[in-house]
Amino acid sequence: MFGKTRIGTICYYVKDTVRTETFYREVLGLEVMNMGDDGSGNDWLMANTAGGVDLIFFKQDSRPGNTPIVVFDIADGGIDDIVTALAEKGATIVTPVSEAPGGFSAEFADPDGHVLSMYQTEDKPRGRDSLIRALAAGAGHE
Repeated sequence: MFGKTRIGTICYYVKDTVRTETFYREVLGLEVMNMGDDGSGNDWLMANTAGGVDLIFFKQDSRPGNTPIVVFDIADGGIDDIVTALAEKGATIVTPVSEAPGGFSAEFADPDGHVLSMYQTEDKPRGRDSLIRALAAGAGHE
């Protein structure tokens, strides 16, 4: 299911985004962008790497073991169908599909409890039903 899916993001939960921004910019030399409000009143950060994997940082309680989270980039959409298929195969769904900045995300756990995540942009269909509705709407406007 994820064999040909690019890891697009590594998500960190941090206690202090200002301290984090300073470290990643001044110590590691990354270009860090403040992306504005994350929807809960806190700014979030993004840093691009040469390999194309984005590092993102959200202010949230953090402790070793709950961060970082590897995020699979669901480029073609279908996040609802993927979560359903994972659950059918016995994966533990930690966070069902929910809104995230600019799209939707969901989290699941591996057998040892390590959390993995997936993200798709809001411009892609969330699942087969969404795709059918989008196609029907497009056909009606031709």
